[in-house]
Amino acid sequence: MTMTDLQRQSLQTPMTVLALNGSLRAGSFNGHALAAAEILAPHGMSMEFSCCTGIPLFNEDEERLGIPPVVELLGDRIRSANGLVIASPEYNFSISGVLKNTIDWLSRLPSRPLKGKPVAILSATAGAFGGARHQYELRKVLLGLDALVLQRPEVLIGNCRAKFDENGNLTDAATQQAIASAMQAFAAWISLLESGSSAVTTDAATHIALAV
Repeated sequence: MTMTDLQRQSLQTPMTVLALNGSLRAGSFNGHALAAAEILAPHGMSMEFSCCTGIPLFNEDEERLGIPPVVELLGDRIRSANGLVIASPEYNFSISGVLKNTIDWLSRLPSRPLKGKPVAILSATAGAFGGARHQYELRKVLLGLDALVLQRPEVLIGNCRAKFDENGNLTDAATQQAIASAMQAFAAWISLLESGSSAVTTDAATHIALAV
């Protein structure tokens, strides 16, 4: 199976998703995972890309001088998108420093761009667990900022060096299917939240995932 073989649903209403890479490394596997997510997303979902480059270390002295423009811009991009997809490696059993620093800055924006924002999480690591501990820590942080995180399906890309080719293309069929299912579920999650349905519960994402 190739990525072009995977059947993708078409959305009735187009949506735009911002993809945020929590790694600064050129050619990062998480960047490759986001590129694969763009290819495997449902028809009608477009993706824009961002990263944590150029964001200074959070410091209240700096904050008193004004929120850095790069943070303001990222906040604006998150607010204008229908949803946010974060892909990041696991550093020392937790969130990458640059991603946590970025989130800390975003939390200081008066507009609170993560509040009520649908979020999906991917992670790719060289280890076998695929960034599971990072994801659980990240979910806790996002919960504290009132983001609405898709719970299922989880995408944990372990042993990632064997799943991408030398050009960064995702070649592993099982991972392709996992990302495709997650992006379909994320589109349904965004649609459900934007509909204002009273049926939104903590289990809603699980039911959506089982239906796609």
